[in-house]
Formats: sequence, structure tokens, C-alpha cells
Amino acid sequence: MTTKRIRIIGGGLAGPEAALQAAKRGCEVDLYEMRPTRSTEAHQTADFAELVCSNSLKSESENTAPWLLKQEMRRAGSILLAEADATAVPAGHALAVDRVEFSKRVATRIAAEPRITVHREEVTLLNENDPDTITILASGPLTSPALAAELQRLTGSGHLAFYDSISPIVDATTIDMSKVYFAARYDKGTADYINCPFTKEEYDRFMDALSTAEAVPAKEWEKISADPAAAPGEASEAEGAGGFSPLNHDDLQEGFSPGSSSIFTAKTPEKLQYFEGCLPIEETARRGRDTLRFGPMKPVGLTDPKTGKWPYAVVQLRQENLRADSYNLVGFQNHLKYGEQNRVLKLIPGLENATFLRYGQIHRNTYIHAPSLLTETLQLKVHPNIMIAGQLSGVEGYTESIASGMLAGRYAASLAQSRTPIPAPRASANGSLTHYITHAETKKFQPANITFDLLPPLEEDLRKKIRDKKERHKLQCDRALAAWSEWLSMS
Repeated sequence: MTTKRIRIIGGGLAGPEAALQAAKRGCEVDLYEMRPTRSTEAHQTADFAELVCSNSLKSESENTAPWLLKQEMRRAGSILLAEADATAVPAGHALAVDRVEFSKRVATRIAAEPRITVHREEVTLLNENDPDTITILASGPLTSPALAAELQRLTGSGHLAFYDSISPIVDATTIDMSKVYFAARYDKGTADYINCPFTKEEYDRFMDALSTAEAVPAKEWEKISADPAAAPGEASEAEGAGGFSPLNHDDLQEGFSPGSSSIFTAKTPEKLQYFEGCLPIEETARRGRDTLRFGPMKPVGLTDPKTGKWPYAVVQLRQENLRADSYNLVGFQNHLKYGEQNRVLKLIPGLENATFLRYGQIHRNTYIHAPSLLTETLQLKVHPNIMIAGQLSGVEGYTESIASGMLAGRYAASLAQSRTPIPAPRASANGSLTHYITHAETKKFQPANITFDLLPPLEEDLRKKIRDKKERHKLQCDRALAAWSEWLSMS
């Protein structure tokens, strides 16, 4: 039997996972990554599996949707998730990793696989008519302009776009530990987060400074058309895109609802579209004086041992690496100039003399209109030898991107070996996520994290019988894992 070669474009999360899955199934793989020949606006290295934003892969609390997705991935043998587990750092009930060690271990796994050939060069052609190659496009939300144009030529569809943000990182040795305390919200998990408590006066002072801080003007490549007469592919950009980003929905334990945000101010005149679950703090602050206290600075469940009470507001810091020599400011993504960040962030109690190893940033993300373009096995409907995986496909988040790559690698191996791939079951978390991006209402398509809303609902009589939400979620998880196990036995 002749086996087709598999070409994978993108060395982020989905690409390496897909490559390792396909190689494990006996396929020859060419893995392309354009860095360092050509970098992006957000990457800092040329490493495989670089985590650009947060270092969190979301909740590990049993019977939550992120937990369910990871449990399915572990049972299916996800290689990148195994490396995430191996490089985990303390993060309460979440899985967070040492991002440098994680990338190193992924690179080691790729180098040790003889069936994977790495190419450090930019790909600008998809070669959809090559009968001997299966291509997985996993170039991510910062796909190069040339490759994005090639994809647009191939699909005849415009892209949708939104803005994603990066939180600041602080040197742990410069935190004034006499002013902060360790705690987990409602004492769930271990007390791994550093909490910086605010009084009302300190919060007001912080808000005054934030409200006058100057933002970075959007670059030309970042701007989104607001023309209501735009073409169909462009109109979605003007309408905005909502959902949850990889950065803070689970970090904050209770994220914002999906939707879109458009801002127009004197200091940032360009029309920008943000994910509601990943709003820059200055945008959140514009919505009301107390909005931050009900978002990334919410103090509920974080009792200050000095007072025995919840503070007026709080900023949480999460460990960045195994050495615990740096922490990121959870939910504090922003679009402020670096000098302004230094001024404003030093008003956080405990960070008055802090050294920031990285300031917050913002960058434009791109994804395809999956409902009109993709099948449930992640193949382009018009060109089935081309597959799309990762954030470019419309899944949102680190874990979701790895999961998408895992499925793409398995599907591509089947196609390369002249077998028909079997889609992940609808009842599973993986299958529900894929079902969403391939069946969402066309005019309202938005990227998504895994949530219980995406899974099949329980029957109405069961919902009435089981009143406790945790019990209902457990039943959904049990059903999902059973369906997943059955699918694994067939595929």
C-alpha cells in the first residue's frame, strides 16, 4: 500500500502535535516552521510550541469542561499534553506549565522522531492539487500575509479577525511579600497564587492612573475595517468576534460572556475588536468604575489573613516556571505604552518596586470561517487534501489547539494510508468542539473554548430530575468519556 506524505505547516501547538501523532502511526511527515527566518508580531523565540500568552492550560477540577477535554486527550495519547503534565508548575486547580521547559521537551520529542523532517522556511503555496500529499495548515492566528493570501485564494473566503492580548510578567524577587499573601479562591486547590490586596483608596488611585494612561496606536496590519458595506468575508470583521481567549477565561475562574467589543477613543482612534473574555484592562475600566472589581480584580473568596476579610479588590499573580522566579499578572493583558504600564502597574500593592520582565501586549489573530469551509474531519470541503487545525480553524485556547492538532494528525494518517477517518463522537468534548466550528450558524460564527454549552444537553426529564448542576455536568462527562473510549477502540 502506498502511503501519502504528510506536510504540516506551523510549529506552534497544533502542528507539532499533529506531526507526532501522524509519525506515531507510521507516516512520513514534513514539518514546516517559518521562524526564525520570518518572525511574527507576538513570538519571542523560534521554539516549537512557544506559549505566547499565558502559561495556563486551564482547569484540572474534575467534571469541568476543560478537565473533560484533557482527560480525553490523555486517553488518546496526546503527546504535547503529556509534556505539559511533565512541566507543570503550581497553579491551584489549573494546569500551568514552565513555558521554556515545555518548548524544550516538545522540541526533543520532534528531534527524536525519525519520521519527522523539520524545515525552517516559510511556506507560501498550498499545492492543493498534489495527489501524493496531505497538508495540514496549522500556522496559527499570526499566519504570514503570503500564506494567508494563498489560503484566501484557495477558499474564496475572507478571514475573520479579533485582538488577543498578553499579560505582563514580574520578577519574583522584586515583589514586596510583606504586602501580599498566598491563597486560592475559596481555598480550592493549593494556595499557589500570590494575591495583591487593595483598599478602596488604593483601588481609586489605581483607577485614576489607568484612566489617563496612553495606549499604543494600532499598526496598519492590525486595523479592522468598520465599513458596513464590506464584502461578506470582510463584514464579519466589522461585526466583531466574541468568545474566550487562551489567556484568562479559566484563569479568572468566572469569565465574561461571549460577545464583541468595539472601542473608539481619542487616544486609540482605530476601531478594535476584542474577545470579551480577554479584554485589555483599560477597556474593561471604561465600562464602569467597579467593572474591574467584578472581573480580573474580583476579591471574592480570597480572604486576607491579616484582616480575615476579602479585600476591596485584588490582583492575582501566577507562577511562570518551575524555578518560581517570575509571575504573570492574571487577567492584566493591556494595550498601554510600556512607560505607562510601568507607572500604572507599580500602583499595585506589593509591586511598588517591581521589575517587569515582560510588559503587556496586543496582537491581531486570524481564523477561517470554518462552518462554510471545513468537514468534521477538519478537511476543506472543496479541497479534501488540505486540512486546517489549531486556532486558525476557529478553536480558541492552548488546550483546544493541541486537541485540534491531535485529531488532525490522526485523521491525516488515515487519509495518507487510504483509510476513511472516523470523526470524533459528537458526545465527546473533542467531537463537540469540532461540531461547533463546523456547524455553527454561519453569520454568527465565533471562535470558542470548550464549554458545557457545546456538549449535547441532557434530556429534559433528566434535567428536571437532576437539579444539581455539578451532578448534571458529571453525567455529561461520564457520557462523553464513554463515547470517547468507544471511538478510540474503532479508530
